[in-house]
Amino acid sequence: MPKPWSPEVAIPIKKARLLIEKQFPQINPIQISHFGEGFDNTVFNVNNQYVFRFPRREIAVSLLKIENHLLPKLIKELNIAIPEPIFFGKPSNEYNWPFTGYQLVHGDSPGLLSDETRDQSAESLAIFFRRLHQFPIEEAKELGVPYDSLERTNIVKRKAMLYEKLNKAVELQLITKEHIVFEWLKALKIKESNTKLTLVHGDCHIRNILVNERGIISGIIDWGDTHLGNPAIDLSIAYSFLSSKGRKNFFNIYGNVSLETRRLAQFFAVYISVVLILYGHDLHDEKLVTSALDSLRVSLN
Repeated sequence: MPKPWSPEVAIPIKKARLLIEKQFPQINPIQISHFGEGFDNTVFNVNNQYVFRFPRREIAVSLLKIENHLLPKLIKELNIAIPEPIFFGKPSNEYNWPFTGYQLVHGDSPGLLSDETRDQSAESLAIFFRRLHQFPIEEAKELGVPYDSLERTNIVKRKAMLYEKLNKAVELQLITKEHIVFEWLKALKIKESNTKLTLVHGDCHIRNILVNERGIISGIIDWGDTHLGNPAIDLSIAYSFLSSKGRKNFFNIYGNVSLETRRLAQFFAVYISVVLILYGHDLHDEKLVTSALDSLRVSLN
């Protein structure tokens, strides 16, 4: 059975180079390197100045189009750098889908950082998401942003999925103190909150944030899952990235958040951390597995 991150199209670096050179001769000659892969896109660094994203799955095509319309509107509103789309690749005989080139957002994957270092980003993260969640819903809809179609806040469904993923991680011996997670999940009393829907990033976790040389968040990338949904989905980063002290500072600055929404945010933090543990294992990415395990640790505190 194919995994949810299995590609429908895997574009090699040679083909990506030819497509970029052909459609955007103004940036030739180019130096290109493989930058990474997500569930939906293969990413290349071009001239250490641009990032090009090529869909790996058909579902990503429409998501990429939404980014192209939305991100230019958000850049001026937000306090942390996000990708700016500037090159719009067209489908061709060589590659059937559109692709996008962005101005490079500088920073590195956070990896393992101390709690004190991560907590330095609490204020900027809170301001970022407060501003994002205040973006006008009607304007977002006009830009093509959809409502949640994946039932992210269907807790009955997601809780069952989390049990399944936890059991898989334990079977693979990726999680060794599983009783802590299972006891937390068993005791969890949660339902979908009635929080007002907002524009959300939809996928903010350690794979989609960048930090500077001091370990402070410098960019938030990969907006393919943006939608109109429950802000708890984004607020999960306060649990998966910040310590309890940093989390308190985050919510003080972000503003009033109900207990139900906070519980939902913590649930998403645990859920996403377990998904990333399995994803990293499948990719043979030990650094991602280690970072995701640390996210799981702080999520439960």
